[in-house]
Amino acid sequence: MTSCDFTEEPIKKIAIFGGTHGNELTGVFLVKHWLENGAEIQRTGLEVKPFITNPRAVEKCTRYIDCDLNRAFDLENLGKKVSEDLPYEVRRAQEINHLFGPKNSENSYDIIFDLHNTTSNMGCTLILEDSRNDFLIQMFHYIKTSLAPLPCYVYLIEHPSLKYATTRSIAKHPVGIEVGPQPQGVLRADILDQMRKMIKYALDFIHNFNEGKEFPPCSVEVYKIMDKVDYPRNESGEIAALIHPNLQDQDWKPLHPGDPVFVTIDGKTIPLGGDCTVYPVFVNEAAYYEKKEAFAKTTKLTLNAKSICYASH
Repeated sequence: MTSCDFTEEPIKKIAIFGGTHGNELTGVFLVKHWLENGAEIQRTGLEVKPFITNPRAVEKCTRYIDCDLNRAFDLENLGKKVSEDLPYEVRRAQEINHLFGPKNSENSYDIIFDLHNTTSNMGCTLILEDSRNDFLIQMFHYIKTSLAPLPCYVYLIEHPSLKYATTRSIAKHPVGIEVGPQPQGVLRADILDQMRKMIKYALDFIHNFNEGKEFPPCSVEVYKIMDKVDYPRNESGEIAALIHPNLQDQDWKPLHPGDPVFVTIDGKTIPLGGDCTVYPVFVNEAAYYEKKEAFAKTTKLTLNAKSICYASH
């Protein structure tokens, strides 16, 4: 008898989503490749399904057609009566929920990896939705260790109002993978290589878990979202200041009260307010201009996971 916390069932069904945003091309490129030749993502005993989530947006190389698919998976949207009058992405969310869910059910896929790019200088980022998910904390620890010395950051979006209804949230274990910087509509070989490795190590971890390997207790440093910061705006609601050069490309770096955050066209510096050090992410992200988000403020903390293993009966 081992001392670990048993998981009754092995991981069986995995999906890898690309093209949730049609102009984030690394996931699109990898998923299309794996649909043609999926040998590198197959593991014994696992069903691994690559899938293009927003094909119309991919075809037009745009983030979305009618609305953001990665915000459309709330129960209200998923429960709406099927109609051609619904926004395309809401209809698509219902289709995806039917194929890989239903959300919050025993039949949903075990894990969904959702592949994204950012124009921000965030490097390799894993997005966690639940700070109590020992299985994913263990997986993220394994991925981070395997990628070292290449940094890999964990972004925790657990928040009463700022957490959003992601495409991957229909899975029992949702995993966001975000790699940048990469412009929209562009492919970079270095970014593709990093994302490919993140998926490889994740699948290796799952395979090892299913084979009965015990993972001892571990801890992972994470950056938990606190707040989102808009650009300064004029009376017409237009942007009145830019990200300050000292902040540009400084994702994950400490930002102290009084540090420059924005600069106006006339050269006036606008500093960070408040009384605590924060860690900015998604700094000057192109896709977030429409969402009125210049960057997100995070706080750094440590999550601990219990030991885990799968004990076959």
